[in-house]
Amino acid sequence: MQTMKTKAKVMAMFKIWLVIYPSITLLSFLIGPQLTDLPLPARNLVLTVILVPWMILAGLPLLESAIKLLAPKKQ
Repeated sequence: MQTMKTKAKVMAMFKIWLVIYPSITLLSFLIGPQLTDLPLPARNLVLTVILVPWMILAGLPLLESAIKLLAPKKQ
């Protein structure tokens, strides 16, 4: 039973990474130059205020939907 929990955690970690890495990269590209004058804690606050809701409300649900569409049906 422990193996299944570990496998599920690893899969969840991979899914989160699949959404967060391109999201951070794109957001940094789009608004990074406007944030350069802010101190690091303020920059991180702005990024997380945008990215956390994106991840929870859109990014991960979209990834889950894509996986369900592309995954072979179990019989």
